[in-house]
Amino acid sequence: MNVSATNIILHSLSYNSEGVLNCKMREGELPISPSIEQLVMDLHRGYQSKSNKAFAYFAAEADKPQVFHRALKEELSGELDFVSFSQQAATCLVDELKEHDFAEEGVLLITKYSWTTSDYLLVALLQNNQSISVNENLELQVSQHIETSKIQLVARIDLTLLARDPEANRYISFIKGRVGRKVSDFFLDFMGAKEGFDAKAQNQGLLKAVDEFCEKQALPTEQKQTVREVTSNYCKEQLKEGEDIDLSSLSEEFKSASSLEGSFYDFVTEDYQLEENFPADRTLMRKLTKYTGQGGGMNISFDQKHLGTSISYDEASDTLTIQGIPPNLREQLKRDALIETDSKTESAQISDDDKAPF
Repeated sequence: MNVSATNIILHSLSYNSEGVLNCKMREGELPISPSIEQLVMDLHRGYQSKSNKAFAYFAAEADKPQVFHRALKEELSGELDFVSFSQQAATCLVDELKEHDFAEEGVLLITKYSWTTSDYLLVALLQNNQSISVNENLELQVSQHIETSKIQLVARIDLTLLARDPEANRYISFIKGRVGRKVSDFFLDFMGAKEGFDAKAQNQGLLKAVDEFCEKQALPTEQKQTVREVTSNYCKEQLKEGEDIDLSSLSEEFKSASSLEGSFYDFVTEDYQLEENFPADRTLMRKLTKYTGQGGGMNISFDQKHLGTSISYDEASDTLTIQGIPPNLREQLKRDALIETDSKTESAQISDDDKAPF
């Protein structure tokens, strides 16, 4: 399913020779064309694929003036045109960068688009990189290109959710830094937003609920694995479609795939503090069907269904036994074993030669 862009504009952030950050602003929107639609689609797909997203909301209690939020409300109500809104947003971002002393340059892209049943506003600071290519005369030429697959400084506002439920705490999403305070945090500051809904905690709660539901039902291993696979497939499909996990729908999936006596929906809504709907976390969902671990120079991952069949674990000796290893790994091991055997043979021959009389 493609996106439908309605507005898009670019502004350029760069430092001058005195080291002062300036913003060169466009005075008009870019006309919507097939190439623009493709750019927005690429950005949308790149953003959707990011697993380290967090959620936020406009904070009325913020210390700073709500310039961005006020300008957005004026644009949505028709009091402010899109270009003027984008210029105010660019000014806010420059001021925030100067205050945090972040040396960030690039192209500030602001676009409004629709996808499935929602309207969005995407704000991204993109890198304008150089690339070298060969033209038809076999000459080298340098060109500029925007990297859309590695976006990190980006935030997206679900305008439909904001209009429907302005008291929600999850209509803004952004890419969250993994360790400590990251540059991405200033995107919240410049919009006057605060981190709110914790999607990761919701997903962790769902994983716990699925396991404990299976324990309460006293399901055998095979049926328990089926329930986990149903959960994983459902969440993957929701991610693909850009839709949230719906606990009621997931419960119906359980009923249709496995003969369970109790209702998962009743179980999870009674004993767990989960929202009715929340976004799936791709990384956590992998834990439903896989065992993974790393350390000491090893990185091991395998489907849970193999435990007890082709893979066994001995807790007493802390040993993992694998029968029928992947062909590509087998070839690597055979090759290195052959090299080691040849090396030992050559070493033994040299040793025998040393013992030979003159």
